[in-house]
Amino acid sequence: MRVYMQTPPEPHAPPRFYQLVLSRDLVDGWTLIREWGRAGSPGRIKRDHFPDYQSAAQALEALREAQLRRGYRIMFIQGESAPP
Repeated sequence: MRVYMQTPPEPHAPPRFYQLVLSRDLVDGWTLIREWGRAGSPGRIKRDHFPDYQSAAQALEALREAQLRRGYRIMFIQGESAPP
């Protein structure tokens, strides 16, 4: 699953972005990757490991909601369904 969010553009600064990517890792767990920064510049990255999909998805949803409260808007979501 991937969620890409962005703030509205400001007159003299590029918009900020926040991206959340949830992916299966190689040791039977899930990794939530967060990337954020200003559009057009390298962002900061943080990775968190979770033992199962449900806890990783809950963390993604909590982070998404927190960023929406801060003024970010969802630009697109890819792969919304849970894995088999």
